[in-house]
Amino acid sequence: MLEPFGVTGSEETLYRALLTAGDATPAALAESVGQSPTLTGRRLRALEAKGLVVRTRGRSVRFRAAPPDLAIEVLAVEEQQRIERARAAAAEFAALRPGGARSRGVPLMVVRGPEANTRRYLQAQLAAREEVLILDKPPYLADGVEPQYDLQLELMARGVTYRTVYDSRSLEEPGQFERVERLARAGERARVVDGVPLKMLITDRSSGLLPLGARDPREGGPREGGPRESVALEPSPLLDGLLALFESLWARGTPLWSSPREAGLDTVGRRMLGYAIAGCTDAAIARRTGLSKRTVERRMRALMDALGARTRFQAGLQASRRGLAE
Repeated sequence: MLEPFGVTGSEETLYRALLTAGDATPAALAESVGQSPTLTGRRLRALEAKGLVVRTRGRSVRFRAAPPDLAIEVLAVEEQQRIERARAAAAEFAALRPGGARSRGVPLMVVRGPEANTRRYLQAQLAAREEVLILDKPPYLADGVEPQYDLQLELMARGVTYRTVYDSRSLEEPGQFERVERLARAGERARVVDGVPLKMLITDRSSGLLPLGARDPREGGPREGGPRESVALEPSPLLDGLLALFESLWARGTPLWSSPREAGLDTVGRRMLGYAIAGCTDAAIARRTGLSKRTVERRMRALMDALGARTRFQAGLQASRRGLAE
């Protein structure tokens, strides 16, 4: 399990044994794991250099395992630093290409296979420094790029901005509305549009990922398996066009969540407004908020009256204009 940090399987065996034993001499440890004393001593020194074991004070040389939560976290940080240094070297390598760093060949590449697509999707987000733009729509079971909510939360905590345009149908998927609400609380700026034409992810306005061939299982598409492909895009007129598409959808989208700035709109009211903007019926809002349908109807009438709106769409627009929705 520690191989990504340069720890061999034999070294990990020693580390595990020390975690169980508490501390031990090299000779006792070699006997317990069935390794030669010479190799055990060498591997203990390697583990010590990596910060996974420490020598204890006493007459005889003994070793103790370092606490896993701290030791492995240090290894993870060091690995991340190595990755960052490699990324920083990208410009130097790019300069070796004919024409320099800005030289481009074909501005797109087809990524095939579910594992390759998942890996590329993760890499695309991890490479983001400032902003990630997402167009989100169903299906979620039959294409090669699935939402990675935990990763998004981590990157937003680091300061990466996320703007997402959700198709209204995506919010009908089980559990999706709650996930979107969680992302909003963490800082995602979200809007909803009827009929988002495609899925898309663009990082720092300089690279994009476009899933291909995804079909909704409700429309005859496979629920799992089957070919999974995406197009990875570099700076090009095609990427510029997709950026323009995103900004166009963003401009006409309805902000999904209301802001806590308005003292007259409590937590339940903000959630109700978000559900209404997303197109949920009163019955659906009642189920999601735990209120009775009659209470939802009464509060929605009061909310629309306060906003001077005759329809829920108008309520969303009025909320946006008044700064209640972002």
